[in-house]
Amino acid sequence: MNDKYIDEIPKEVEREISIFNEEEDLIEVISQIFKALSDPTRIKIIYALMNGPLCVSDIAVLLDMSQSSISHQLALLRNQNLIKVKRKGRRAYYSLDDEHVLCIFKDGLDHAKHKL
Repeated sequence: MNDKYIDEIPKEVEREISIFNEEEDLIEVISQIFKALSDPTRIKIIYALMNGPLCVSDIAVLLDMSQSSISHQLALLRNQNLIKVKRKGRRAYYSLDDEHVLCIFKDGLDHAKHKL
């Protein structure tokens, strides 16, 4: 038994965790993703976008907020590659970046519902 631990930790687990702990860039990206998802307004935006693309004005109406407030939150989500934008004429339509975002959000939503 290793004196550093209370219980025996398999060497492969210790090695895997040690390797992960060295991945500072990856850990920072993960941290930023969860930080972006930690705001209630951004959570509402992600939920609204689960059903498909929306423009800023539609999101503002759905969330009963100003377009400038929504635009600010959308920019933060875009900076973390959680959403993407597609322009059609003068309008910009926002959608979830990919299925990973949907999975992360749905898992979080399911977990929260389970806790209530």
